[in-house]
Amino acid sequence: MSHAPKAGRGFAARIMTLQFLVVGLMILVAAGGGMWVTVERVNEQAQERALSIARTLAADPEIKAKVGAYADQEVLDAPGLRHGYVQRAAEAVRVRTGAFFVVITEDRGIRLAHPTPGLLGQRVSTDPVALSGNESVSRAHGTLGESVRAKVPVFDPKEDAAVVGEVSVGVGVEELAVLLRTAGAWVLGLGLAALGLSAVSTRWLVRRLKKLTLGLEPAEMAQLLRDRDAVLHGVADGVIGIGPDGRVSVRNQAARIMLALPHRHETSDIIGLPYTEVPFPARLVDAISRGGETTLRLETESAALVATVRPVIRDGANLGMVVLLRDVTTIETLGSRLDAVQTMAGALRAQRHEFANRLHTISGLLRQGDSAEAATYLGEIIDSGPVREAVQNLATIRDPYLGAFLGAKGIEAWERGVVLRVGTSSALYGRLNDAQDATAVLGNLIDNALHAAVAGAAPRWVEVDLLSEGSTLHLAVADSGAGVLAWMDVFAEGASTGAAAGSAVHGHGVGLPLIRRLARTRGGEVWIADPGGIPGSSGEPAAGAVFAARLPGVLTIENGPTERMHE
Repeated sequence: MSHAPKAGRGFAARIMTLQFLVVGLMILVAAGGGMWVTVERVNEQAQERALSIARTLAADPEIKAKVGAYADQEVLDAPGLRHGYVQRAAEAVRVRTGAFFVVITEDRGIRLAHPTPGLLGQRVSTDPVALSGNESVSRAHGTLGESVRAKVPVFDPKEDAAVVGEVSVGVGVEELAVLLRTAGAWVLGLGLAALGLSAVSTRWLVRRLKKLTLGLEPAEMAQLLRDRDAVLHGVADGVIGIGPDGRVSVRNQAARIMLALPHRHETSDIIGLPYTEVPFPARLVDAISRGGETTLRLETESAALVATVRPVIRDGANLGMVVLLRDVTTIETLGSRLDAVQTMAGALRAQRHEFANRLHTISGLLRQGDSAEAATYLGEIIDSGPVREAVQNLATIRDPYLGAFLGAKGIEAWERGVVLRVGTSSALYGRLNDAQDATAVLGNLIDNALHAAVAGAAPRWVEVDLLSEGSTLHLAVADSGAGVLAWMDVFAEGASTGAAAGSAVHGHGVGLPLIRRLARTRGGEVWIADPGGIPGSSGEPAAGAVFAARLPGVLTIENGPTERMHE
């Protein structure tokens, strides 16, 4: 299925739109901040300038004297004020400093100097707050327009504490618009440059992200993540992902359980670790290191696994490797149980065939009228017991299922030239309540012993000892083979699989790890009681191995040994 990038610019459009919004917002904030700083700076400069002019005029001794004289007059001569000293001095200062206006009043707020001569002798249009003796700076709109004005009191030269007038100086702020236009042009230019740079960088970023994400959109990546989690946690098989850098990138719960790995919340979690530092089986680490596609079998304490290691390549890029784990323990257990059932079926068919032969014999004798010979033949059958007793001492086994199973195995052993017998020390009470597990373990051990006995010297035999302890079945299987090699761990991974049926090595051909796991799931165990291989003291051939097993809970207690003694 192709995963080529979809047509359209959804991802790029969203990134660029977001980038433009961020840059545009930054430009607006920067422009507003710049305008505000410019306005404040112009106002501060205008205030300082107006205060400086007003203080200079208010401190002039001649101005103070003239204003004091006008303050003492009840009625002022307005035409005379036009040519008075105060008017001339104020206009000279206004022209020289470029002030918007210079207004001087006496202590009643009557204008003594003003840029408009027609307003002389009239009261000022704003409150003469400096007449209270305090300086004042404000922004106002007067008869001459918008200005920043400073008002400074004029003190009596004879009495410094007495206020005889005020000087009001206004500085126009027309240049503020020019400064704002200049600042706006700079902000606009820088903003356009920032937008252009943002567009170029965003385009590069989008292409880079597209390459890193294999052309997938964010929604597609989110859906892939959801699909991955659903698949990983929805399958019974174990999945382990290894990145191209050799680190474990993903593993599902099934893999953690199969390989007994740490939980995700534990500090020893394998995610992010190199696969060589993860407690994987050695054979699995070796298969991953080789890099190719490999299928191998793994044996753990609790399961038999089939692992498939496969490299993952997409569009020519190496994405790492994936390890698939399948638990085949249940299948192998069922196979072992099926073998036991097939053995029973074969034995029953053989007994049925021989029983049919005996019935034909009796029928023939009766048809010929030889009733005496038929009666004698029936007596011999009754005295000899069941059809062919291929297992010595089988009568000590009271359980019908187990007796039939051993009888079937005895026939198989007899066909292969091996004598199967039940040990004289066997003492089995109760009935099997889980014949499948019991026969699976016993059958594997007997098959194993038969392989060793067939490969050994004559006489060839296999002996089975059974002992009950409450609901627990204890069993031991000995053979006349050569024993277990000292260097071999027959329960190790791979030690009991793949050999031919006639192998001379005790333990090959039958799944000893499988029956050990089967026993351990019940709280039991399978072990080597005696490896054998030691010759007798009188030149007798070496004895074979003895395998033992303990299976709790497979028996149902019916009658104890005391009760059986009185039967």
